[in-house]
Amino acid sequence: SVVSQKLWKSLQPLLPTSPLSRRGGRPRLDDKAALNGILFVLTTGIPWEDLPQELGFGSGMTCWRRLRDWQEQGVWERLHLALLTQLRQCDQIDWSRASIDGASVASPRGGNKRAPTPLTVASSAASGI
Repeated sequence: SVVSQKLWKSLQPLLPTSPLSRRGGRPRLDDKAALNGILFVLTTGIPWEDLPQELGFGSGMTCWRRLRDWQEQGVWERLHLALLTQLRQCDQIDWSRASIDGASVASPRGGNKRAPTPLTVASSAASGI
């Protein structure tokens, strides 16, 4: 198991509840097994269809569908924030290795705007620069 019982107890409330199916069929894979399967595939880099059944994490396709559904429902963002909060409370974030760029954070409103580019010559001819 990739996710410990202690970690699971803190993450489980952040996952959406799924209603029981009235149509019958195969029971839904429990969320902990699906999460373990997703993390196993993402950390090892194996193809989804190669997820070993012996691990008890369900099929690769089931885990992939759960990943997709949770992404659409905003689950991963909630999990990420919860884990960061826990790590910060335990002083376990190494800020010396943190970095950020403009793709990660929106610019503040009213932020500095680029200055206009000055003309290189006072002529209407094409510039060679």
